[in-house]
Amino acid sequence: MSREEQVVQRARTSFRAGRSRPLQHRRQQLKSLLSFLSERRRDIIDSSRRDLGKSDNGTELFEMLVLEVEIKLAIEKLAEWAAPRPVEKNLLTISDQVYVQPEPLGVVLIIGAWNYPWAVTLLPLVGAIAAGNAAVVKPSEVSSHSARVMEELLPLYLDKDLYPVVTGGMSETQELLKQRFDHIFFTGGSAVGKVVMKAAARHLTPVTLELGGKSPAYIDKNCDIAVACRRITWGKFVNCGQTCIAPDYILCEASIQDRVLEELKRSIKDFYTDDPKTFQDYGRIVNQRHFKRVLALMEGGTVAVGGDADESQCYIAPTVLKDVTGDSDVMKEEIFGPVLPVVSVSGVDEAIDFINEREKPLVIYVFSSDGKLIGRVKAETSSGSLLANDCLVHFTIPALPFGGVGNSGMGCYRGRHTFDRLSHLRSCLIKQLNLEAVNSLRYPPHTAGKLGWTRRLLLLQVKQGRLRRAALLAMMLSVAAFVVQRFLRRG
Repeated sequence: MSREEQVVQRARTSFRAGRSRPLQHRRQQLKSLLSFLSERRRDIIDSSRRDLGKSDNGTELFEMLVLEVEIKLAIEKLAEWAAPRPVEKNLLTISDQVYVQPEPLGVVLIIGAWNYPWAVTLLPLVGAIAAGNAAVVKPSEVSSHSARVMEELLPLYLDKDLYPVVTGGMSETQELLKQRFDHIFFTGGSAVGKVVMKAAARHLTPVTLELGGKSPAYIDKNCDIAVACRRITWGKFVNCGQTCIAPDYILCEASIQDRVLEELKRSIKDFYTDDPKTFQDYGRIVNQRHFKRVLALMEGGTVAVGGDADESQCYIAPTVLKDVTGDSDVMKEEIFGPVLPVVSVSGVDEAIDFINEREKPLVIYVFSSDGKLIGRVKAETSSGSLLANDCLVHFTIPALPFGGVGNSGMGCYRGRHTFDRLSHLRSCLIKQLNLEAVNSLRYPPHTAGKLGWTRRLLLLQVKQGRLRRAALLAMMLSVAAFVVQRFLRRG
């Protein structure tokens, strides 16, 4: 038996013993996870710096803060999320208990990504714990220092049988995917996402796939171009461009392209100084393989801003490309690095067509002061999210479901959405052994009279959904009395 199989079996045994179900246990584990973030802050920050060149404050802002908010929200709302959820009653259920009961799925596999090794790995874990599941955590081996810290320190705070951490590369991940899980939550690229989905299909295991893609940013010529470019610059070059929801490319009319390039250049200088290589808040490409991949994509256009690179440090300067077309190499895959192509279009019509001719993106950004134009982009395109006049910030709102559509992923999470995603929303109907007169409508023989009354009852519940309980009860009693007289009397 492999190590991975043993880990999964221990998690399932612990789950079946009921250890993860009590709300008190869930709260205690969430509080312990919060303590982990607080007490091991230095270890987390150091590992992020060694993996991705992140600054101390950058790690706290983009990794730890979002986790802290998520955990505290789950603790505060846990009783509400886990409680039975009553549904609207009708004539057929007026005297019954009718509700939806969230219940744990079982053992969840969480496969994290390397670009935000703490946030994207532990955010699903928060929801898994809150929903009462066991969870096997597999951090990405690419961010090796973060994975090592997670493996060594997280079990000191969480139940190591219910929430084990498994590290390793492709072989360990493949061995995990051979095991039976009740849900698989994967964050990464579409190529590996297909592998995960294929493995899950063997056991009919549901999946959540957070995959990314080429997220466009359309700039309307009549908007405040300086502000738009400033916000796009921030969204693009955070974490050295290694963000799944980073604006991947800009669409704008040729008449404003020079102004856009000028404002992007100004914003890059304002944010990262004349020498981003020495600036503490500008990171690095995660490894040389990705460095070479991103560098090769720069050949697909003319460098308008930046372009400097240092392989020894996996450094690529914030770079903007012009003279890019839809057929350029840089437009054929998600860039996932600090390279921003600018593509000219004739207007919003061509921009919408350009977006729709490609795979559905994780997010569409549109910058405009015209509400009707924003409405058109929303109505005539499809994406995981739509954000107008800003970048990235929709991810910080737990009330908004975060996830892709089509090639950019399936399923969503954040806040209650993670809880529901990792729960089975069980339909519950608790009836009484009475009102048999009404029930006789469904018993043989199936006469025309019974059919007529059944039709009236079923259609009436649609039309009269807002009737008060007393009115419903009175109607039910009258129907019952009629049925008694019509079908059950003898003599």
